[in-house]
Amino acid sequence: MLEKALRERLSLRGICRIFNLSLETVLLVLRHLATALPAFRYAVAPGRPDDVLELDEMHSFVYRRKQKRWLWVALCRRTRQVVAYVIGDRSERSCRRLFKRIPESYRRCTSYSDFWAAYAKVFQTGRHQSVGKETGQTAHVERWNGTLRQRLGRYVRRTLSFSKTDRYHHLATKYFIWHYNLECSINTF
Repeated sequence: MLEKALRERLSLRGICRIFNLSLETVLLVLRHLATALPAFRYAVAPGRPDDVLELDEMHSFVYRRKQKRWLWVALCRRTRQVVAYVIGDRSERSCRRLFKRIPESYRRCTSYSDFWAAYAKVFQTGRHQSVGKETGQTAHVERWNGTLRQRLGRYVRRTLSFSKTDRYHHLATKYFIWHYNLECSINTF
């Protein structure tokens, strides 16, 4: 039950109250669960040549609102899985890190993003297009952003359930995405 609670829109302190545990215990469990996960590539279905990637970035913050963290994701339209993600700033460097994490089988796929300049500089494959939301080409990744905001309190726009440290922000995000991909693979295949 505690493992499921860590993937839902509950603050860590809320989980402590529900399960009558100390914050240190809940953090220890989160650390253990997130670091014990197999490599991320095992949570991603193999790419196909006709797959389409949708790219987007969304912000949250760590400790205070001035310390923004941007979550960059590449989502496969066919499987609805996150094939790569990066937490960083909103720079070209973070976009490059995202591109490098995309599995080789997906790098040759067609991709769509919004008009953020970093995408055009990094995804120069000839198969990338910057499009507006009205085209519907990024609808799945935008929907995924809503799912993330709905299920992880630290990504809600106006909340008190924010991450206190970068370490736990990364661990909670990793744990959620890994299990989200697992749910998608069960529902897709």
